[in-house]
Amino acid sequence: MRVIYPFTAIVGQESMKRALILNAVDTRIGGVLIRGERGTAKSTAARALAALLPQVKVVSDCRFACDPDRPETWCTECRERVERGDKLPVSTCRTPFIDLPVSATEDRVVGTLDIELAIQKGERRFEAGVLAAANRGLLYIDEVNLLDDHVVDVLLDSAAMGMNFVEREGISFAHPAHFILVGTMNPEEGELRPQLLDRFGLSVEIRGIRGSRERVQIMERHLAFEQDAEAFRQEWLPREKELSNRIEKARKLVDQVTHSSRDLLAIAALTSSMNVEGHRADLVILKAARAQAAFNEHLKISDMDIALSAELAMLHRVRGGPLQVSEIGAEELKAHIEKLVGSNGEVNREQKPEPVNKEKKPPKKV
Repeated sequence: MRVIYPFTAIVGQESMKRALILNAVDTRIGGVLIRGERGTAKSTAARALAALLPQVKVVSDCRFACDPDRPETWCTECRERVERGDKLPVSTCRTPFIDLPVSATEDRVVGTLDIELAIQKGERRFEAGVLAAANRGLLYIDEVNLLDDHVVDVLLDSAAMGMNFVEREGISFAHPAHFILVGTMNPEEGELRPQLLDRFGLSVEIRGIRGSRERVQIMERHLAFEQDAEAFRQEWLPREKELSNRIEKARKLVDQVTHSSRDLLAIAALTSSMNVEGHRADLVILKAARAQAAFNEHLKISDMDIALSAELAMLHRVRGGPLQVSEIGAEELKAHIEKLVGSNGEVNREQKPEPVNKEKKPPKKV
């Protein structure tokens, strides 16, 4: 089996790695869109994340890898088997990594029902698509901006619902479609429609690392990996296992993480002051903040959790064009939250807060 470059060996690009980890902790966040120039470890990071994720429990002979502990998400076949009195066998498997080609059609993505067989013999046969293979795993789309808009829409709908429903001529089939959606794109090759852009939970914009020391580090690590991939993997294995264990613990903890009305007010005040379009950002920030808290083994979200999440959730949703939220930084966003919401949880109405990203005017020449 081909050795995957370790996730923890990737130099820099902390925002990208954090966005991927938060989606690994809670797939309900809605995926991540990684925008950036070529050669910035976008695809490497996606593959590496799937390789380190904890194993998942599945119905061993189910082609959709249904979760035996969540009957409400079972596919049509597993439901019918249980109704007949069959016992579902259980096993564990590695997290799948599915690479969706840009040329994929809707039928290839969602799957197809054999209508001719249904009419002639009264039998239902479902040919599984990409969504079936990606269930409980990571679905990666390189150059997502070049994919057909309708196919992207279908993918995002399934990711939001967690189920894939296919119906043709009165015949229907359903199966779970819980996956981490990772899309990458180079803005120079075209943009996504705003409606599709907003459907991605988180977004990061990455650039090549400018520091000489870090660039040397990248070269040294890649040369070591090319020379002996297995030895390099073994060197980083303790750090990979540590991160994998943290993600697994956070997955179990995330639903126990609580928030207060002040936290909700802080999120609403922040998105409002930044002129964020729609309300999806508010929900995404809350989910990501809970995942961030769980990853840090906390049972309550903090202003810093909200600020870290806002960095990733607002970049592609700010009205009037990108305001480079990623360049503001979590510390400044946290300070902005504290200005907006007092310690007693009330919005400060005495003075309208200035936008965080307000441009600094150059000093006047004397």
